[in-house]
Amino acid sequence: AYSSTQKMFNKNNLWLLLLLSIFSLNLTIVTIASDPDPVQDYCIPNQTSESIKIHHTFHTILPCKNSSQVTTNDFIFSNMKTSGNFSETGLSVIPANPTNFPGLNTLGMSFARTDIEVGGINPPHFHPRATELVHVIHGKVYTGFVDSNNMVFARVLEQGEVMVFPRGLVHFMMNVGDEVVTFFGSFNSQNPGLQKIPSAVFGSGIDEELLQKAFGLSSKQIGTMKRKLDPKQER
Repeated sequence: AYSSTQKMFNKNNLWLLLLLSIFSLNLTIVTIASDPDPVQDYCIPNQTSESIKIHHTFHTILPCKNSSQVTTNDFIFSNMKTSGNFSETGLSVIPANPTNFPGLNTLGMSFARTDIEVGGINPPHFHPRATELVHVIHGKVYTGFVDSNNMVFARVLEQGEVMVFPRGLVHFMMNVGDEVVTFFGSFNSQNPGLQKIPSAVFGSGIDEELLQKAFGLSSKQIGTMKRKLDPKQER
């Protein structure tokens, strides 16, 4: 039979193994919660490479250029000097990600310039793979986010102020000033993803009966929303 000392030793070992398992699980969760760390200084995608591409579940990774082919221009993005074209909601967004800014590839971040016309909005949306930090450069914008308890954190931001939107939470913007709002947003993922709530709900093909029951809307009202938000519907 085991002595009391041996039993205590085994019990302590069991607790140690349990703690190590929990610690390892936490490390795994943290690891998969963001882009992987780079294993080289940089990796400028070789768009013209004849090499075999590496296919992953969500995207295709191009091989890196040889460092002798990399230039300073690969690390510079000059397309944010002015706003882009404005949408029907008064929104203009110019993204900077590895697709149009090769120097960001594998660095776990991306960037965007956003302009909103007077009275315009950036509809409620979220980024499933990134936290966003916004810095207001010009104008006044009502902005905020909603947490998982449906509590809203929002206020009017002015020039020079910064706000953070936690990863995966719905957030929104509206120009409440008398001039165009300009702000820059940074993301801790090179591919943060984007889902706009209105188009995700009414423009994705969800069964109409479900939408009627969920929102208490008539078939006619649902049809109106679909025509506005579903690109597959005839206008």
